[in-house]
Amino acid sequence: MVTGKHVAYYRVSTAKQGRSGLGLEAQQAAVRDFLNGGVWELTGEVIEVESGKRADNRPQLQEALRLCRTTGATLVVAKLDRLSRDAAFLMQLQNAGVSFVAADMPGANSFTVGVMALVAQQEREAISARTKAALAAARVRGVKLGGLRGHTLPSHAAAAASAKVRTANADQRVRDVLVSITKAQAEGVSSLRGIAAALNARGVTAPRGGEWSAAQVKRLLDRQ
Repeated sequence: MVTGKHVAYYRVSTAKQGRSGLGLEAQQAAVRDFLNGGVWELTGEVIEVESGKRADNRPQLQEALRLCRTTGATLVVAKLDRLSRDAAFLMQLQNAGVSFVAADMPGANSFTVGVMALVAQQEREAISARTKAALAAARVRGVKLGGLRGHTLPSHAAAAASAKVRTANADQRVRDVLVSITKAQAEGVSSLRGIAAALNARGVTAPRGGEWSAAQVKRLLDRQ
């Protein structure tokens, strides 16, 4: 049985589909069919209109992840493949610190996404190997080639990046909450107590869970 808070993420591929709702209603129906029968709360629905070709061009997905991080909700999608087959993006999702579920693959988890990312990465490496082989053959034929082709992350850099994951997640959490604070301030809320109340009303959880206090808001703002 599905329980808890959820934020739904829907993606349509073109602006025309976004305007017409083509494909959107089917995704919404799939999500609700999956959730129905449980004790759940759909705290937000986010719609992305984009081509899906670029994993770094999904601002609405980032907003959905932000909402999940700040409210403790679970990200829910109609189809897992709508989250991208790009290795870098899948790893980003895996490291986002957000629980997620797919209506078409309820048993999927961060491990599943990790496997998908590894498969996608393997495909990219295979393509890279073929490209390098073709370039090497071209050099043998005397073809002049310029520019650096491809980059490999040194092992020490990879270790350093891994060590910074938790710090990066904490910084991301601060940025996420600051977005909610900015929205509250834009609505005329200015006092620390008022901001804390606005965060609580939006369902944004405090750093260690529970509700915000004025002192916690001050500490967060001091980190800017």
